[in-house]
Amino acid sequence: MNKGIFVKRLFCWHALMMAVAILAGGCATNAEHGVFNYQIEPSLYVNRPMWPTPEDGEVPRYMYAGQLLGEENFRKPEEKREGLKAFLHWLGGLFDSEAVPVVLQRPQSGVVDSTGRFWVTDNSRQAVFVFDQEAGQLNLFEYADSATHFVAPTGIALGVADDIYVADSELGLVVRLNRKGESVGVIGKGELRRPVGLAFDMATRHLYVADTYAHDIKVFDADGRLLRTLGRRGVQPGEFNYPTFLAFANGELYVSDTMNARIQVLDAETGESKQVIGEMGMNMGNLVRPKGIAVDPEGNIYVVESYYDYLLVFNKHGEFLMPIGGTGQDVGKFYLPSGVWSDAMNRIFVADVFNGRIVLFQFLGGEG
Repeated sequence: MNKGIFVKRLFCWHALMMAVAILAGGCATNAEHGVFNYQIEPSLYVNRPMWPTPEDGEVPRYMYAGQLLGEENFRKPEEKREGLKAFLHWLGGLFDSEAVPVVLQRPQSGVVDSTGRFWVTDNSRQAVFVFDQEAGQLNLFEYADSATHFVAPTGIALGVADDIYVADSELGLVVRLNRKGESVGVIGKGELRRPVGLAFDMATRHLYVADTYAHDIKVFDADGRLLRTLGRRGVQPGEFNYPTFLAFANGELYVSDTMNARIQVLDAETGESKQVIGEMGMNMGNLVRPKGIAVDPEGNIYVVESYYDYLLVFNKHGEFLMPIGGTGQDVGKFYLPSGVWSDAMNRIFVADVFNGRIVLFQFLGGEG
């Protein structure tokens, strides 16, 4: 094609698109917020899956409560379009990259803040997703600071006044975000090798970081100063072999000691190992590659067994109660799950990594 003709056509097409944008803008209605929903299949509203199942002759303790996927969790009112408005919407949509819905790709972990927003790290999307139920919208925070994009955001913890701490494993640091998602500080730069899991003690305002490649837990104060290091590489109590995720409850630090196939419960100040949960083995309830760890308000302990795609439930004494999961895409199944966390409403959240979703379970009560 003659270069002059090509340029002329390109100019005309650009002018047409500009006109479309102007006309479409004139026809647009005020933006409306979406309505948050938990993406539950209609058939499951009546017959919610439960664990153990009633058919097992046991009282169910957990009920399926939905899933987080992305923009699909926010239904927006349908806008009636006729005539020119319908044509312009169709024409503009052909070139609108935003028409592709924003969805979770490889979610890793998450927290629930005081307003009920769900914060989820996604190291494939290289961003932190925020599901804002009240505002009816999904937000993405992609920057560790004004000039640095997240590379592998993994662990996440809730701090004071809804500050959020995000561990970026590839950048080798922890980013502190305010409730607006703005970076307000960096912790551990030059001191961390590969930070993965995070836990925050609201009482002391100490941040605990699982430095996986260093095989230890580093403790920082609210200003980002390194206070102490817990543990070293080994198999003895208080030692670690590639620790990954953390949880903090009742003054104790729970560590997923992944390559030692166990959960260690530490004195948060001294690092002394007070309890070991789980043991290596091939039977149900044993551990092979534990990752996510969480403790609910009732004291139940949840461990993601990533090798066999199970969520394992233990009581507060560390005694195995029951499994949820197995490999698959159906409700209650997982494919390489990662983090797990709970909230004040006794909901349990599991990052189902290769299925690209966060699965919610409601704890119904009962003691082990």
